Amino acid sequence: MLKTAFQRYINNFRGFTREIWILTFITFINRAGTMVLPFLSKYLKEDLHFSYSQVGWIMVFFGSGSIIGSWLGGKLSDKIGFYKIMIFSLFTTGILLFCIQFITSFVGLCIGMFVLMIIADMFRPAMFVSIGAYAKPENRTRALTLVRLAINLGFAAGPALGGLIIMTIGYNGLFWIDGGTCIIAILFFWIKVKEKKKTAYRDKAHPGEILTHSVFKDKPFWIFLFSCMVSGILFFQIFTTIPLYHKEQFNLTEFKTGLLLTLNGLIIFFMEMPLVSYVERNNISKVKVVALGCFFMAVSLFLMLINTWAGILIIMMMFMTFGEMFAFPFSNSVALSRAPKGHEGRYMAIYTMSFSLAHIFSSKIGMEIIDNFGYQMNWFVMGTLGLLGMLAGIWVFRLIKQETKPLWT
Repeated sequence: MLKTAFQRYINNFRGFTREIWILTFITFINRAGTMVLPFLSKYLKEDLHFSYSQVGWIMVFFGSGSIIGSWLGGKLSDKIGFYKIMIFSLFTTGILLFCIQFITSFVGLCIGMFVLMIIADMFRPAMFVSIGAYAKPENRTRALTLVRLAINLGFAAGPALGGLIIMTIGYNGLFWIDGGTCIIAILFFWIKVKEKKKTAYRDKAHPGEILTHSVFKDKPFWIFLFSCMVSGILFFQIFTTIPLYHKEQFNLTEFKTGLLLTLNGLIIFFMEMPLVSYVERNNISKVKVVALGCFFMAVSLFLMLINTWAGILIIMMMFMTFGEMFAFPFSNSVALSRAPKGHEGRYMAIYTMSFSLAHIFSSKIGMEIIDNFGYQMNWFVMGTLGLLGMLAGIWVFRLIKQETKPLWT
């Protein structure tokens, strides 16, 4: 029985191209070194002694740079190709991370984070397009999930190690390691993977693919993006307000905060791929699954209203993790599959921009609510927002039931 279950789990990882495995590997290398993000708000608040409002504004510039970077990355991927954008973005990001640790003024960090994220988030739409180019058509959702597994396995290792680095050599070590892993990862990709200039599968010869004349006329897609943005706002709380709450309410160390994020990564590593395979085998609506993810995230934030028992943080993280598994891999797949041939970068740019907006709203709204009304009000507002995201997903599902597009139904 155990052997059969293990074999079934392994079968979920079969059928990927060599390039997808290399992309997965370099993503893991990069994400394992991404130790700055989970501790950024703590670094700004506790090491540089900025106010909640100042931390919120720096994160606004962080998210604004992300929006512009996502748009540029998508547009340039369509113009000059995803390959060049990926190499430029990740290599330059590594150099900028080395530099930004020496900036300690409020205005300087606003500008620095803005520029850093413009360059860094050019990578995301380009990477999504690369998955579409290198993956087999029938494996695309699983390929997206495989890369997400690499991201989460990297996060499982990174935050705990990051917490230890902070406690031993300080925050500066995070910038050196994060920058170094960006450069190492993309150099490995450049050496091992050759540029592929054309994608052959996204056309009318393959049933189930969606071709739309203009994304701006696709009403269900825009409502769906709202649901995606809401899930992002809730999820990014674990990188902005929640680490501060761990310290102030329960006096957790950076290492213990890192361990909670490690729990997130490990659950996803073992359970997300089987979950994706189950949904695809049973032809379950991806939109309904994303709506369910919003609901689980809402529950996780409502659980934070219990503030007298530290064990609730583990239960909360488990709900957030399942919400993430329901919401993110399937929203990736929906967005990529709706892109008409030759416009994949543009569509993925709009999709990733919704998460860039989530970065802005998650940090700024969260920090302002905490500053004026306290943590409890923030958890209530965020949980309620999650319910709205779920309702938006249900609305989209009802709209597309009238359509004949296979992916949505």
